[in-house]
Amino acid sequence: MLTQLPWEQPDWLAQATEWIHDRLADVGWQVTGPVEILHQRPWSTFARIATDKGLAYFKAPSPMYKYEAALTNALWHWKRECTVPVLAVNLDEGWLLTADAGQTLRSLTQSVDQIEHWVKLLPQLVELQLQMTAHVPELLDIKAPDRRLATLPQLYNQLLEPNENLRIGLDPGLTPDEHQRLLDLRSRFASMCEQLAAYNLPETLTHEEVHENNVITRDGQYFFTDWSDASISHPFFSMLVTLRSVAHWLKLDENGPDVRRIRDAYLEPWTAFETRDNLLAALDLAYRLGMVNRALSWNAGTGALPAEYKVEYADSVSGWLQDFLAAETAASNSGA
Repeated sequence: MLTQLPWEQPDWLAQATEWIHDRLADVGWQVTGPVEILHQRPWSTFARIATDKGLAYFKAPSPMYKYEAALTNALWHWKRECTVPVLAVNLDEGWLLTADAGQTLRSLTQSVDQIEHWVKLLPQLVELQLQMTAHVPELLDIKAPDRRLATLPQLYNQLLEPNENLRIGLDPGLTPDEHQRLLDLRSRFASMCEQLAAYNLPETLTHEEVHENNVITRDGQYFFTDWSDASISHPFFSMLVTLRSVAHWLKLDENGPDVRRIRDAYLEPWTAFETRDNLLAALDLAYRLGMVNRALSWNAGTGALPAEYKVEYADSVSGWLQDFLAAETAASNSGA
């Protein structure tokens, strides 16, 4: 259990600043302003630095997310047209220094015009995921979380063991009845994993938070950033937050034609592997299983945090499990 986040140490900012200045000097960039902390959250600190070559950005993770620096650096070498330009990494600390790549999709537009961007960028995400299938062993070596379908039933069972993140009997949290119902779904959950694995779709790198603030664009190009919520699992898990966030921010019906258009833009490249009907069935399964995957990510991210930080995110694990329970109840009632 952490007792203190790295940036709460008295000399942390001075050490980080020295590293930033040294690494920027290594690539010939001259710092022209202070290290400006943009935000500090329990899982990371994010800062901006003005230089004579433009803006640079620094990210430092809490210890459970140190793999993000290695993952982003690997993506920069394997498929740099899809990720932000990496200037330097400190793998021991998990520090990441990157160049400015443009503006977020959210800052570019918050109207339905955003849909056209999603239609263009999601096939690029699929292309990245397909290329990463060849790098799964390397991705696991750099500690990207292993959530492949064969491992998920055991992870589900472990997640449901009583612990403070489930908050059983608390508000927010799981009720004792909800916890028992989730336990009762263990065999069904395993069966769902087997059903999803039966489709001819490769497991690969999954970015679990492809939303409008984690997509950066410039000159018609799109870059995926913030790989802290990534795992090796079913590719369709990526669509859970994407479709939900588009519907939320653009005030659209999650089952309406605009969101379906975005869904179809993602599914189209996968028709090389399965029929459209099978892809829709696989997405339906992945959408529900992905809720448990998000609970696993939050459990890993908040599990070792100091107690005072758990309060603000108290519903993160239980909330996703409640969403899964509701989705399974609806599917069962519909005969799915």
